[in-house]
Amino acid sequence: MARFDRTRAKTERARELRRDMTGVEKMLWARLTNAQLGVSFRRQHPIGPYFVDFYCAPASLAVELDGDQHGFVAGIASDARRTAFLADKGLRVLRFWNNEVVTNIDGVVETIWLAVQPFVAASTPTPTLPLAGGGREPVE
Repeated sequence: MARFDRTRAKTERARELRRDMTGVEKMLWARLTNAQLGVSFRRQHPIGPYFVDFYCAPASLAVELDGDQHGFVAGIASDARRTAFLADKGLRVLRFWNNEVVTNIDGVVETIWLAVQPFVAASTPTPTLPLAGGGREPVE
């Protein structure tokens, strides 16, 4: 999958969604930002016609937060189509209810952490030596 699925309209919509994050999204983002789980996440990342709440490219993982509207028949059907589309693109989708994030954020973060663990070592850069010079003599 291409790293970015960009159009001018999608970029502007993603910016809007990032600017207008819900309180629950902000809570989870505070725990995912800055590679705190060992891998990087993006927020409101466009994939096809959708914007996933949080996306981890190295783990091919989408994290979605669902509010009350997702519990109705129309929301359930829409989520099923969205999940099927993302799965066809090779992504795993983790879904959490908003109240799960509010009442058990540590459990939510642990579930996400477990999902990305196989990819943490692969995404960690291997330290390299300088090509020439820059080294010091060992101290005895």
